[in-house]
Amino acid sequence: MTTLYPALITEALATVRYPGTGKSIIEMDMLEDDIRINGDSVSFTIIFDKPTDPFKASLLKSAEAAIKLRAPEARVTINTATRKAAPAAPAKAPVLPGVRNIVAISSGKGGVGKSTVAANLAVALAAEGYSVGLLDADIFGPSVPKMFGLEGEQLYMHEVNGQNLIIPAEAYGVKVLSIGFLIDPSSAAVWRGAMASNALKQLIEQADWGELDYFLIDMPPGTSDIHLTLVQTLGLTGTVVVTTPQQVALADARKGIAMFRDAKINVPVLGLVDNMAWFTPEKHPDERYFLFGREGAVDELAAEFDVPVLARIPLVAAVGEHSDSGRPIVLEPTVSAQAFIHLAHELTDAVAKRNETLPPTEKVHTK
Repeated sequence: MTTLYPALITEALATVRYPGTGKSIIEMDMLEDDIRINGDSVSFTIIFDKPTDPFKASLLKSAEAAIKLRAPEARVTINTATRKAAPAAPAKAPVLPGVRNIVAISSGKGGVGKSTVAANLAVALAAEGYSVGLLDADIFGPSVPKMFGLEGEQLYMHEVNGQNLIIPAEAYGVKVLSIGFLIDPSSAAVWRGAMASNALKQLIEQADWGELDYFLIDMPPGTSDIHLTLVQTLGLTGTVVVTTPQQVALADARKGIAMFRDAKINVPVLGLVDNMAWFTPEKHPDERYFLFGREGAVDELAAEFDVPVLARIPLVAAVGEHSDSGRPIVLEPTVSAQAFIHLAHELTDAVAKRNETLPPTEKVHTK
């Protein structure tokens, strides 16, 4: 008579293959850790993924036969069980559930007036009756607090559904948050990539933005970790690319468009803004001097990528003066204000067209 012991049972069952896999029931972790031996009797449990496994009966017969081959006198009792499913991960609350449209204001290079465009566009949309939020995502050069007259603003938190959230500052009908509220404006912001990305995610996910028609993001120039963080955190409705007519700016704008259109990112480009398109003397609004490049250069870039030019913003000295004073020029009756108001109208039309023809943008998922 063969002496039964657990290793003999395991070795015997290692010869039993689950059909179609080439793997034994031991390799597939189907043997429960409950082998019981009493003299010539042995009992154990085989675990199946579902109670209706089509190979259950044949596997039980094969398991018994494998043991009998090693110990013919053995009395074998095989129990069955169904593998417990892993608990489902709790559903993660959506980011910015009350925001209808998320638009990134981007540029290929610095110095093209991207933040000025973002600030004036936000105020123009608010003046049209839309609920608007503006996030200053330019971690390394936050300028939005100054443009809105909010330098030195103290941020507060309050509890919403058991969670402490930052209350955005507000000016001219626009909810505003910036890393500039959290650092000394006279000191350089020295951030490692991960630190900058985490700070930005906090301003998005741990703030009470509430219900918004438009959430504008003033992006840092170029292509960086911050851009990747944003597309991994939010499904952007689209992006507006700001450029000047200079060839060096247009070359960098081309790279920015290519980044957003990359198959892995796939964010719609809503259009271009031709900023500083020409210089106009304030007292002679009909005069135009093309200081930064020939007329039509931005149109050629737009045609190359089949996107519209949403607006052309003239270079007027008062634009910078109003930005420095904390009162965006769109609030004044000027030729520049009319250009920004036109941009707001064109943006809302472009967003409406995009939402009618394209599905919502998915966040970028990394493995």
